[in-house]
Amino acid sequence: MNERLNRLDTSMQEMGLEALIITDPKHVYYLTGFASDPHERFLGLALRQGEEPVLIVPALDAEAALAASSVQNIITHSDTDHPYNLLKEHLKGTITSLGIEKNQLTVSRFELLQASLEAQSYQDIGPVLQSLRVQKTPEEVIRMKHAIHLIEEVLRQGLTRVQVGVTEIELVAELEYLMKKLGADGPSFDTMVLSGSNTALPHGVPGQRKIQNGDLLMFDMGVFANGYASDITRTFAVGNINKEQSTIYNTVLEANLQGIQSIRPGVTLASVDQAARSVIERAGYGPQFMHRLGHGLGMDVHEYPSIHGNNLDLVQSGMVFTVEPGIYVPGLGGVRIEDDIVVTEDGVEVLTSFPKELTIVG
Repeated sequence: MNERLNRLDTSMQEMGLEALIITDPKHVYYLTGFASDPHERFLGLALRQGEEPVLIVPALDAEAALAASSVQNIITHSDTDHPYNLLKEHLKGTITSLGIEKNQLTVSRFELLQASLEAQSYQDIGPVLQSLRVQKTPEEVIRMKHAIHLIEEVLRQGLTRVQVGVTEIELVAELEYLMKKLGADGPSFDTMVLSGSNTALPHGVPGQRKIQNGDLLMFDMGVFANGYASDITRTFAVGNINKEQSTIYNTVLEANLQGIQSIRPGVTLASVDQAARSVIERAGYGPQFMHRLGHGLGMDVHEYPSIHGNNLDLVQSGMVFTVEPGIYVPGLGGVRIEDDIVVTEDGVEVLTSFPKELTIVG
């Protein structure tokens, strides 16, 4: 935590920031070790050059903050206090330039901030925090491996509940029960189970459709555990599927493998997308792969980087992201196969291990 705060302090100096205020709970956790959902209450980490950082938390979180936070200067506020007055007491005097998280602050909270602090200008520190988070530490990767292990065990046990006549939403309920039972904090996004023609909807919503013989069956799900997310997609066959469905599956699997094989430090993210996409285009299904290849993964289930054909940013060691090509044919069905990977010094490590060969279930 101290190393992260030191790097943030260096960035403040480079940007000419006298002070900054962190209000995203995930970033407070990332920088201090204190995890909290303050709901509508104020939570903030204030830093000023040459001064000790201060963590402002709701009074009901005081004990938890003292136990977990690497920042020991903790100020609490009750529901009848004005937390921005506490912030003003710490950041006294005129501030030439104040760093804020533009993507996190609402307009109303920014107006409260403006009214409380004498800041002459504001700079967005979002890109700085993004650059800190993009390269995962070995400890972060260990936590993500645990979240991945949990979701793969959920899928393994959940598949035993698959049978003809079971509805999509019934399987969702079973899976989310297993998440909690096996020790996850909860799903990292809305669990998706789609069957038959519904699998042609990349972001379909599970419903009352009953699973039938000849269906493709898609699971897209993940969990949060110890502050980090997992995200996996696997597609199965219920009984015997037809020739085109098998062709689609094998094409997506090859695209997934080619995308992973292309990953190494120094190549562009666009080239990774193209390595997978070209397999699908050569098979004649280019228009049916209508989304990016993947997204960053960490404390958020969707974070930087975005793996698409126009992103010329370079792959860096320590990045964690998904590789999830798909083909979606209306009326026939769809296939998506998603893995979580970490970029190593000389290539890639695939963190997900659940089998990808076409498997018949139910």
